[in-house]
Amino acid sequence: MVVGLGPGNRETFTEEALGAIQSAQVVVGYHTYLDLIPDLIEKKERVATPMRGEVARARQAVELALEGKAVAVVSSGDPGIYGMAGLILEVAEGQVPVKIIPGITAVSAAAASLGAPLMNDFAVISLSDLLTPTEIMFKRVEAAAAGDFIIALYNPRSHGRPDNIKIARELMLRHKAPYTPVGIVRMARRGEEQRTITTLQEMLNHEIDMLTTVIIGNSQTRVVGGLMVTPRGYHL
Repeated sequence: MVVGLGPGNRETFTEEALGAIQSAQVVVGYHTYLDLIPDLIEKKERVATPMRGEVARARQAVELALEGKAVAVVSSGDPGIYGMAGLILEVAEGQVPVKIIPGITAVSAAAASLGAPLMNDFAVISLSDLLTPTEIMFKRVEAAAAGDFIIALYNPRSHGRPDNIKIARELMLRHKAPYTPVGIVRMARRGEEQRTITTLQEMLNHEIDMLTTVIIGNSQTRVVGGLMVTPRGYHL
């Protein structure tokens, strides 16, 4: 099983995910994700691997499943969105059955905190270039901006790549107005949530890091009562 833990707080943890972990003999995951569920795994075999250990993690999980053990591989958010689901399916290659259990992803949690910014077509783009070539990443950013998509950015800034968010903003300003509403949510649903609503022109004046999800509106997005709203087209 590949299990989505949601954004981090127990209130958004689904019953299906809870049942999957409770029924597992072995729980496999990035150590930060395992630290979100210590009470659920204290009596279980656990396999923790560091960041960038995804391939080894997937192979170990499949090997354990081939031994006949009930294995749960955990991902934050939804495992099929920048998570472990695809990699597990590739490594398993049909050798063992794989069940994907969805979770609430960061973009959904952040959007709920900001209001209703995703009411029309949107694109989710990671600004991490560890697995995606930089030129393709920025090509996607500009294409989404040119298409007037609402754009949600994952992994927007780290110490190793502080300028990707700056370049992405410059590309979006070619197609979006400077006053386009932008929502910035840090630590969404993790107990220390910080929320800011600003504009595309001013967004870099606010804290943005790896724990942040940034949502840039489309040409119709506006701020209503302190919340972002993208009208879907209903006539009021």
